[in-house]
Amino acid sequence: MGDPDVLEMVQEEERISNREAEYIFGMNEQSLSSRETSFLISEEPASAKRFNLFLKRRLLFKKDEQSKDSIFFRDGIRQIDFVLSYVDDLKKEADPKAERRKEFEQNLRKTGLELEIEDKRNSEDGKTYFVKIHAPWEVLVTYAEVLGIKMPIKESDIPLPENIPFSCMLEPLKLPKNVKHPHPEYFTAQFTRHRQELFLIEDKSSFFPSSSRNRIVYYILSRCPFGVEDGKKKFGIERLLTSNTYSSAYPLHDGQYWKPSEPPNPVNERYTLCQNWARFSYFYKEQPLDLIRDYYGEKIGMYFVFLGFYTEMLSFAAVVGLACFIYGLLSMDNNSSSTEICDPKIGGQIIMCPLCDLVCDYWRLNTTCLASKISHLFDNESTVFFAIFMGIWVTLFLEFWKQRQARMEYEWDLVDFEEEQQQLQLRPEFEAMCKHRKINAVTKEMEPYMPLYSRLPWYFLSGATVTLWMALVIACMVAVIVYRLSVFATFASFMESEASFKHVKSFLTPQITTSLSGSCLNFIVILILNFFYEKISAWITKMEIPRTYQEYESSLTLKMFLFQFVNFYSSCFYVAFFKGKFVGYPGKYTYLFNVWRSEECDPGGCLIELTTQLTIIMTGKQIFGNIKEAIYPMVLNWWRRRKARTNSEKLYSRWEQDHDLETFGSLGLFYEYLETVIQFGFVTLFVASFPLAPLLALLNNIIEIRVDAWKLTTQYRRPVAAKAHSIGVWQDILYGMAVLSVATNAFIVAFTSDIIPRLVYYYAYSKDATAPMKGYVNDSLSTFLIADFPNHTAPWEKRDFTTCRYRDYRYPPDHDQKYFHNMQYWHVLAAKMTFIIVMEHVVFLVKFLLAWMIPDVPKDVLERIKREKLMTIKILHDFELNKLKENLRANSSELAKEVLIQENKTQLAKSTV
Repeated sequence: MGDPDVLEMVQEEERISNREAEYIFGMNEQSLSSRETSFLISEEPASAKRFNLFLKRRLLFKKDEQSKDSIFFRDGIRQIDFVLSYVDDLKKEADPKAERRKEFEQNLRKTGLELEIEDKRNSEDGKTYFVKIHAPWEVLVTYAEVLGIKMPIKESDIPLPENIPFSCMLEPLKLPKNVKHPHPEYFTAQFTRHRQELFLIEDKSSFFPSSSRNRIVYYILSRCPFGVEDGKKKFGIERLLTSNTYSSAYPLHDGQYWKPSEPPNPVNERYTLCQNWARFSYFYKEQPLDLIRDYYGEKIGMYFVFLGFYTEMLSFAAVVGLACFIYGLLSMDNNSSSTEICDPKIGGQIIMCPLCDLVCDYWRLNTTCLASKISHLFDNESTVFFAIFMGIWVTLFLEFWKQRQARMEYEWDLVDFEEEQQQLQLRPEFEAMCKHRKINAVTKEMEPYMPLYSRLPWYFLSGATVTLWMALVIACMVAVIVYRLSVFATFASFMESEASFKHVKSFLTPQITTSLSGSCLNFIVILILNFFYEKISAWITKMEIPRTYQEYESSLTLKMFLFQFVNFYSSCFYVAFFKGKFVGYPGKYTYLFNVWRSEECDPGGCLIELTTQLTIIMTGKQIFGNIKEAIYPMVLNWWRRRKARTNSEKLYSRWEQDHDLETFGSLGLFYEYLETVIQFGFVTLFVASFPLAPLLALLNNIIEIRVDAWKLTTQYRRPVAAKAHSIGVWQDILYGMAVLSVATNAFIVAFTSDIIPRLVYYYAYSKDATAPMKGYVNDSLSTFLIADFPNHTAPWEKRDFTTCRYRDYRYPPDHDQKYFHNMQYWHVLAAKMTFIIVMEHVVFLVKFLLAWMIPDVPKDVLERIKREKLMTIKILHDFELNKLKENLRANSSELAKEVLIQENKTQLAKSTV
């Protein structure tokens, strides 16, 4: 830097008060640079300005020499564990935000944290101050004990599991050993300051992993007070972020994701993760779970364990589902039902009743030829097998997940972990809002307490809001049904009158056109409602003032899941269980709001429409979700960097690079779980109608894992590490959906599929022994006399035929009980109910047997847990005994003799016994 610039910098420095100088250079620094700054922050006489200028130049030179990716203070020794940023306007006098920051930072220093502040002139935008925080050794060991963090005491002597047979075939799927297991396996114990010699401390700077360091610092930040306002004590970084006192708070990434770090920086785990986990070309590789846990913490690590295991189990369901689909494809040409429908002499001669009043005309059955063939792809004999298989698969998935979860609990030192203190601790917002105190029955200490009457109004508002939005979803679904009913007649008359549509009428029928457009419209409505409800549910949950973080997440989970369950599945439930079931018959149709005639199913059944609905919603949600997750943060980060590059010659530091990234947020993982659980519902609840659903979910999850990994390592700030020994309340939701899926699939096979009526005809009503299914189509259609049509429903044009057919089991017009259900209808209904009862009992019996046979914790894991507990107790006993002996040696020789005498007496007593 030239002399004019330096002189200008000196003049500017003289205009800054002592308090601001302390902000710039820090207060508790012990290094050479801190001693130098101590001269700068004091008011120097004119004779000392030259020496002051020399020190300024030296500090600036050292900063310019510092690497862009440095994660250390200016001294190059103390590692940056956390960063706070803010934009301060010095022109505003008596700014309460500045006072809060000053108080907050002073209290942070009192806890032992060390701070170093970067002036806004050194930032890229020239506006932002950065407060760099370092946790020294004494702070780390103190709070490691408070948080009960387990640390290694001895390398494990338990051998790793032997190689699986044919494991060489899986070698291409495996990662290098140094990536999969970056550290040896250790016996661990809860860290205590007074037993530091017991732990394997080779280097104090790297003993605690970076995830534990940022977790400890955040724990301090969330409890640090910053003043008293309105008679209430204010504390916590979250409240300061909410009031915009600080603009952001985040731990640093290790370095750039596209290149390894250079010395003296430690190993860049971010780069390792990006190369071995976040690359799309590694979609077939296993995940580096231990490295994910070390870098992001157990909570995020457990999510990726679950997502990976779920994807592995989906591969088995996808193979079976694909086999069922191929069976339907191969047997499509031999299907007797579609053969009869497509035959001009059979289906071409059957005149069907109009599908709507007045404007719809009579039509011939063979116009649905293509639809009947496509319907057979998903509605065939394999449908029953696949529905039963998926009922068993979901049980195996949940039971094996218990085992996998237990294994991870052991490997990640979570066996004795009851619940994360960060989850069970009181939320700062709750403590700030509470005016009452109450003695805790367990701890016998006074703690904040909020009576029920203070929270009851918000509970009522919350329940009313959720109910209102669920009712809004139902109303939107009814609106889509009205759309389908109202436009069906338009499609039918338009396609009939337009000559240009005659070539596509064979595959683009009014039914298919209405179903496709209605499904797409429904999907758009789902996305819109979901967007607004996410904002409202988060606000309502915050207003309830939950006591702990766990209560907050549980409350939000319940609201979001109930809404999304109704939002995403209501249309599928309608098509599966209501559409075409309450239509009535020609001459006596049922009407919605006495205006629109109820929808009828295709002659081949409603299953193909359910498949269409499921495919559009499931595929659309997955594609939209992946695009949003990948594109949204990338565009925001690009725009933020583009706006910030005002002075490109300035140093773009590590903390500024992370500052320009998108925030993952405390609820980022919540939405990932919610997305996965909703997909699990599509795979299990309606899978009997769409055997390719597991395959689509598998392909999506393979991409999802890499998209989530890519965005976490490249597009988001590093989240604060947190612990979790399970997937929490989501596991209970999965169990509930697994039980519900057995019932839904049984009802789909019985009432939506056409398999039961075909079986009844095959065994009870078939008259041709050589071709048992011959005549089934004609048998499944009832006859209606056109003369019995009311005037307001019959087509305008007169026809030369006297009867038409419709799908039902009713007596013909010449029967004494015309248009009443015949005996075959009751036989089919009895068969359907019998099938539901038998299938549910068989699947539930197998589920309970599997749950009883498969232990929750694998045998080898139980043995390893017992071995580690035994060894840990022995190591602690030996350590305490040696420590006691050392203390005894320090005493007088007389006391030592007395101890020896006592030991001899003890040994003599043992030998006598």
